[in-house]
Amino acid sequence: MKLRQAASKNDFIVIEAMAVVPRTIDHVWPIIGHFFDLGKWLNVECVAEAGDGGPGSIRRINDAIIEPMIAATPFSYSYVQTEGPMARYCYHGTVACEPAGEGSAAIKYMLIYDQAPMDAAMRVSEKLRIESRFADAVAAMQRAALA
Repeated sequence: MKLRQAASKNDFIVIEAMAVVPRTIDHVWPIIGHFFDLGKWLNVECVAEAGDGGPGSIRRINDAIIEPMIAATPFSYSYVQTEGPMARYCYHGTVACEPAGEGSAAIKYMLIYDQAPMDAAMRVSEKLRIESRFADAVAAMQRAALA
């Protein structure tokens, strides 16, 4: 059987914010790894809509954005925006904590979305907005892990 691959009309962009903390992932993850704690890092209202914070849980942000958790590992979780301004762009995020040398952990926040439907100006503005917003979130996580 021969498989055919259709040409993609998508243009996914990946944005990653990262900070290293001189603490182990076992110390850092319990501080930063709670799905419903997004409000702490982005200074937004974040409410649990459903679930216990594991896969299948749903959070509502600022009463306008819906994000279900779609995957998790012991030191990460991923979500997708199903309602909100970025939902139409197949917006996904992953928060992770990884070893970064002896006694240190890397906090990583990765975002991916399809920028193909955006015009050039919107591509630039969204990238800059998201980079800045989530760099601030990672910095807040880093401060909390060091406290």
